[in-house]
Formats: sequence, C-alpha cells, structure tokens
Amino acid sequence: MHELGIVFNIIKTIEDVGEEHGLTQVSSVTLEIGEVSAIIPEYLIDCWKWAAAKSQLLKGSELKVITLKAFTYCENCGKSYPTVEYKKICPYCQSEDTYLLTGNEVNIKEIEAM
Repeated sequence: MHELGIVFNIIKTIEDVGEEHGLTQVSSVTLEIGEVSAIIPEYLIDCWKWAAAKSQLLKGSELKVITLKAFTYCENCGKSYPTVEYKKICPYCQSEDTYLLTGNEVNIKEIEAM
C-alpha cells in the first residue's frame, strides 16, 4: 500500500506551507489524482484519516479527491484519445507510437485553512 507514503509526503508539504504562511488549522485538502496513477482513492482517504489525526495542523481535516482523466497522444496521426478506453493503441490510426499526456499525476489543488 503505497498510499500511506503518498499521504505522509502530502502532509509534510502542507505542514511546510502552513508554517511558511502562519496557518493554525487546515479544514480540507483537495487532491487531483490521475485515473492511471495506480493510486486507489479509497485507500488514500483511509490513510489520510489516520495520518492527519497525528498532525496538529491537519487534525480533523477532510481529504477531497478529484479524478483527472487520462489522455494519450499518438505521434503517428497527431490526435489524442482517452487512455482507459483505448489503452496504448490509437483508435484513429491503430499506431502503437503513443505516449501518456495526462492521467498519472498527483497534485495538491487546494488547501482550505485558517
């Protein structure tokens, strides 16, 4: 379960931002997670509840997750397409000369704090 390590890194980042800006309490954190990032949102939220309870700044905070769609680009025909639906093979020209554009990222989108 790599979600716990991800949560620890996110909490560290938020605590650093909180210290820099004089925050006293975070009420919620919104993450953007790519749909092919191999992160299971339910596991991430469970880990968050446990780990955030140990942080003075994040105690009682809510973790919100927004899933970002994955898109792949075809270098042969120059079109992009939904990755999950078509995988590596371009649905337009059947080429395998493709690469992932978006969908594997993890971003802190928003921190609601006092």
